[in-house]
Amino acid sequence: MSEMKHTNKTEKADSIIKNHMIWSMGAGMIPVPIADIFAVSAIQLDMIKQLATNYEVDFKHTEGKAYIATLTSSGLAKLGARAIKFIPGIGSILGGVTMAALSGGSTYAIGEVFKTHFESGGTFLDFDPERLKKYYLEKFEKGKEMAAEFQKSKEAKKEEEAPVAAPEGSTSPGKSMLDQLKELGALKEANIITDEEFETLKKKIMSS
Repeated sequence: MSEMKHTNKTEKADSIIKNHMIWSMGAGMIPVPIADIFAVSAIQLDMIKQLATNYEVDFKHTEGKAYIATLTSSGLAKLGARAIKFIPGIGSILGGVTMAALSGGSTYAIGEVFKTHFESGGTFLDFDPERLKKYYLEKFEKGKEMAAEFQKSKEAKKEEEAPVAAPEGSTSPGKSMLDQLKELGALKEANIITDEEFETLKKKIMSS
């Protein structure tokens, strides 16, 4: 019975990680420098919260944000992807695609780190991000490959599908400003992002 319960928790954890990895890839495509950083961090924090609930571990919001910052500081290459976004024209598109893969890889790695830690009986009190950085980097590489494969399969699927006319009145296949603001509001209500982060993101979206 105990083994079956453990298996169910592992499967649920894998599902949580996969869903948030895909979500963070979408956030990584936001064509606004800095805004994507807040969005991806919020998604990663929500993932940790769900993993903690899954493993019946008390979630610590402040510690969670600090652990994410410490772990992701290892992946310095992602800074290059953000910088590309400042290049006019094609640079923003290339930067977005690259950032999506890096965001997905980072989210997957963070999820695997916390899943392994919680499964071993760990909590937020004994979590040591410095000790787990090596494991994070290993999973980061695997996560980037998974994210790249997901992007390829998604693009291939789009090419196979017949083009669909955009709804009347829409100017872009992406999310509208209103939709983005609603999502931000939901993140704020769930205490995933702070009031300050909400205001920063809101200004970025409204000025884009």
